[in-house]
Amino acid sequence: MNAFINYVLQFGNLNHQQTELITSKSFVLELRKDQYFSEAGKISRQVGFVLEGVVRVCYYNNKGEEITKYFIDENNLVVDIESFDNEICSSAYVQAITDCTLLCFNKRDWQELLNTIIGWDAMVHRMVAKALIQKVERRSPLVTEDATERYLKFLEIYPNIVNRVPLAYIASYLGITQSSLSRIRKNIQ
Repeated sequence: MNAFINYVLQFGNLNHQQTELITSKSFVLELRKDQYFSEAGKISRQVGFVLEGVVRVCYYNNKGEEITKYFIDENNLVVDIESFDNEICSSAYVQAITDCTLLCFNKRDWQELLNTIIGWDAMVHRMVAKALIQKVERRSPLVTEDATERYLKFLEIYPNIVNRVPLAYIASYLGITQSSLSRIRKNIQ
């Protein structure tokens, strides 16, 4: 819980009562490797904060290929914000790729925090904005660089993830085959 409160305090101030309220509305969710936090075709019903582990956001393209959009590791929010806020079906999956521990809030309790804590909506807006900027910054270099440069950038962006996730997911994220990724890794060592 302290990790989440410290994260939130980057975006605004909370008093002791507000912190207590947030704590009372949260619950811990344990996900085993390969379990889903949320799924395409379903409405996202919770906001999570990764305490331990790594999740990935992925989807299936029109050829039926699984594509990894990005990874989320410790001390980051996990939510399909469009699905959660607008109560529409998600177009992506959020899957644990290691055993994970998340601090979660269901929709009703999250809404209660928004209605009760003055300034919570502004803090949430700043949290979401930071996550979106981070997502764009992580994806943008992948458009213009060659495969080796994309992998080197991946190592820079996700230094704590490379040895924790299957190479197939990294290759999918980079838009290359697993055999190409293996060659690249061999050539840069």
